Amino acid sequence: MTDPFRALMIVDQDGKPKAEFRELTIADLPDYDVLVEIAYSTLNYKDGLAVSGKGRIARRLPMVAGIDMAGTVVESRSPDWKPGDKVVANGWGMSETEWGAYSLYQRVKPEWLIRLPEAFDIKATMAIGTAGYTAALCVDALEDWGRIAAKDLPVLVTGAAGGVGSTAISLLSAKGYEVTASTGRPDTHDYLKSLGASGFIDRSSLTEKGKPLDKERFAGAVDTVGSTTLANVLAQTAYGGAVAACGLAGGMDLPATVAPHILRGVALIGIDSVMAPLAKRERAWKTLADHLDKAHLDRIARVEPLSDLPKLAEEIVAGRIRGRVVIDVKA
Repeated sequence: MTDPFRALMIVDQDGKPKAEFRELTIADLPDYDVLVEIAYSTLNYKDGLAVSGKGRIARRLPMVAGIDMAGTVVESRSPDWKPGDKVVANGWGMSETEWGAYSLYQRVKPEWLIRLPEAFDIKATMAIGTAGYTAALCVDALEDWGRIAAKDLPVLVTGAAGGVGSTAISLLSAKGYEVTASTGRPDTHDYLKSLGASGFIDRSSLTEKGKPLDKERFAGAVDTVGSTTLANVLAQTAYGGAVAACGLAGGMDLPATVAPHILRGVALIGIDSVMAPLAKRERAWKTLADHLDKAHLDRIARVEPLSDLPKLAEEIVAGRIRGRVVIDVKA
């Protein structure tokens, strides 16, 4: 296995991160115990920031980008994995502090891997990817909190047309919840209805400064946006409800008050998909296997070649990507 292969790397150019394709060999990879031949990766918002250079995601350079991978074990020094095993990895610092998945091969730590869920093939796991897996973590967390089980008010999903939002809508509707989708793109309404959304609010209504406490409109929410949007969502969440926050596309600040928390008992639940422990990961994938409508994956995802990643990265950062993009690393 000495032949060179292509990888998309973030490199330093005059003190700024820049994405470029480079040729690597197996010998260039980190000295970790499991060598995986990658079939597919994905394009997430974080990937878009890294590849476009619009965000300093990589903390050391050069860095192979890509935070999701699915493929086949080729070599292993770990007793937990053997050649031929089909595996999935999400997060664990890939593309930040650890080399990632935009490469035909990668060496990884054994504990990063989970076995390919029986319900999905390799491509389907990347149609889900970190976005879908994060959506499942959010839904699990909201159900653990318990308030949304009452189903007397809809559950709100912000950034609804994105990867996390699309999957969250599919999961929540499959579980019997009424779902309201927040989006700034009316042209996505039919798409979101097909996933199970029954109501819509324009995202602009959540991006302007609102009241510390507003009318109780939602039993709970999955928020992918952060900032003022999250503050308004908290103010509109019903007594005893919860908001699972997993994104910061609108900013890292939170211009809110404690009023929703101490007057209505509203919980803000932070969702971390990068370093989530194995038990949470396995539960999230079970939630996906049990409740994600497989037909929805065809609506949510499309496959694009690795060679088009620089252009696609610009599009996802600009908010022009609907659903999920699966990356064929061989193309």
